[in-house]
Amino acid sequence: MAILFENFRSWGQYCAERNLPLYVPVLEYETEQKGRGETEIWEGLQRAWTVMRDAVQTGLTENMVSRSGMIDNGARKVAKAQPLLSPEFQKLISRALAAKEVNSCMGRIVAAPTAGASGILPGILVTLQEQHGLSDRAILEGLLVAAGVGLIIEQNASLAGAVGGCQAETGSAAAMGAGAIVHCVGGDVNQAFAAVAITIQCMLGLVCDPVAGLVEVPCVVRNASAAAIAYSSAQIAIAGVNPVIPVDECVHALGEVGQSMETRYKETAMGGLAATLTGQRIAKQVLIQDIDVLPDEEEVH
Repeated sequence: MAILFENFRSWGQYCAERNLPLYVPVLEYETEQKGRGETEIWEGLQRAWTVMRDAVQTGLTENMVSRSGMIDNGARKVAKAQPLLSPEFQKLISRALAAKEVNSCMGRIVAAPTAGASGILPGILVTLQEQHGLSDRAILEGLLVAAGVGLIIEQNASLAGAVGGCQAETGSAAAMGAGAIVHCVGGDVNQAFAAVAITIQCMLGLVCDPVAGLVEVPCVVRNASAAAIAYSSAQIAIAGVNPVIPVDECVHALGEVGQSMETRYKETAMGGLAATLTGQRIAKQVLIQDIDVLPDEEEVH
């Protein structure tokens, strides 16, 4: 089964030949490659989904202020603000912000696929479930599809900001979410893969430039925008719009761009927003705060 996950083409062929939905081969992969029974896998997925939902709820109801002060209850502010678009869109971005703010405030999250992108899938799937009245089982199938997408991207490009920039983290999470959306609303395999391709096209080239080296700014707001891109890409794909560039070639491009990206744009906090005057000032303030909380020499002895 391992060959199934080398690329999207082989995954799709496997499903077509056996008339299977996308999530089933991922379930088979888990059982055969990791030695887990199906019951154990479904239970693990349910636990992960519970943590995701809890993170959204926590971020929207509890005080989310990070130690640096850069995160200050942004999700709650967005949730209560006058909507510029639809209420559903407002909920989507506030929920993505919420789960990611929980991560920035050292709360419990699911790395999906990374902690830096941990607000995207929760924001997407909580909103999707509410919008379409989906069962938990349907959402868990979506999580399996998302896992399959992430696995292929990991093998052919990267999921890490330190390797491929933010396109590899939030871009991959958004692609995972887009594929999950299409599957959960009944789209076919080609539509799901088109959604992944369109998402990658939209996220390509995004740098990783965390201010003060913290996964806060611009990471949190990028989770919200990535969730919106995933939704729009899924809508475009469901409508039957051709992404033109096949999904496997999009993944290849993701890897190529990541390899070409300068080191300062790969989670080093040496370029982009981190290198701005304000970004450097914040970095110095954070360093001073860290020094202030260190125990003095007498306490160490």
